[in-house]
Amino acid sequence: MIHTSYWRPRVYPYNGDIAPAQIDRLQDLSASVTLNREKIREIGRDGTVSWRKRIPATRLSLRQFEYGDIEFWQKLANVAPSATSVVLNDFKTSMIDICGYCTDDDTTFAGTVWYPKLRTSGWGISIGDPQATIERSFELVGEDENVLQGNNQYFMYKRYVASGTGTQAFTVVPNPTIDPDGSGASAYFFRVLRVRAGVTTELVYTTNYTYVPATYVLSVANCDTNDVIKVYYSSDDYLSGATTFTNNDTDAGGLTADSASIYLYVAADNYVYRLQSVAVDVSFDRTDNYEIGDDEVIARGVREKTVRVTLGRILESYTIEEVLRGKVANYGKINTRKYGDTNTLRIKLYGNSDKTSFNIGYKFAGLSPVSFDNGVPLNDYGTRNAVLEGEDATISNVESTINA
Repeated sequence: MIHTSYWRPRVYPYNGDIAPAQIDRLQDLSASVTLNREKIREIGRDGTVSWRKRIPATRLSLRQFEYGDIEFWQKLANVAPSATSVVLNDFKTSMIDICGYCTDDDTTFAGTVWYPKLRTSGWGISIGDPQATIERSFELVGEDENVLQGNNQYFMYKRYVASGTGTQAFTVVPNPTIDPDGSGASAYFFRVLRVRAGVTTELVYTTNYTYVPATYVLSVANCDTNDVIKVYYSSDDYLSGATTFTNNDTDAGGLTADSASIYLYVAADNYVYRLQSVAVDVSFDRTDNYEIGDDEVIARGVREKTVRVTLGRILESYTIEEVLRGKVANYGKINTRKYGDTNTLRIKLYGNSDKTSFNIGYKFAGLSPVSFDNGVPLNDYGTRNAVLEGEDATISNVESTINA
């Protein structure tokens, strides 16, 4: 049996020269795989003629405690570790692989669950109540789920840099194990990528690279100096001296609601008091295109981005409504037709409730109020939720970026 304590999650960015990383503070990962198979029948026959096997659909849902680090956002958006901010357009063509390295209760390595070429279909931030631990959530879509076991039990990633031009040779260690579903030298690698001047290209066996299993030598043709070659394969052994997961005892276990400051901006920043909950839901209307003669996605993008923010509060005053109108406190009339539609919400998170050390922030600009929900429960205090919608978001670990 495999306990979640021994299910070690790692993320592998597809685009760019970006190193993989473990996924810290992950609370839940659930996967749904739909095989998209269709029965073919015919008139005159009792029973199925055959099954049509269409491209599968895989959905992953992740829930992670907010711990004030931007690393997973960088990996998800395929931006460099030096990037101090991530915006919604960064998710348009980014892809990742997620792997779970599994060990049983007897500390015997059991294999790797591998979800390749995942795209982000949405993400969210939740502050459930004034004493809650802040959470992140992510929705990812792809086509495949692979279980690697036996001689193929470890999912491997190696990075090489071309030292010159022309054909460059690299010795691949740990040695690749052939894909049992394939044959020949081309079946030793799941994919080989080249990153040149920031552009990532998936290379083709024979045309762009070759491999000699007897010597473990991978030869990549037509290299330029400093090309980065990223190699993905399976092996019966892991990297010497490395581990799939290292305990992160440096960052916070989870930031709590009392370490958050929420501002709503119209003409100036207004600190929002008496909030009971904050929920941010970002969704992408993805367009993943195929072509006749190919069973892979050939083009990826996002048709539309939607940011939906819900601010929940106990009904004590109409401060949010006054801010959305751009009016002072106790303004005599607040009419729903006159709300502005260029509002900005800032969520600033600090290391503790003293708010002396900024960790990470989220800025949502161009928000328009779309609804207000009133609750009048029996023998209790009234509630009111303000729902705002837009299509802009920035995540940053630099406070001035969130303030801008």
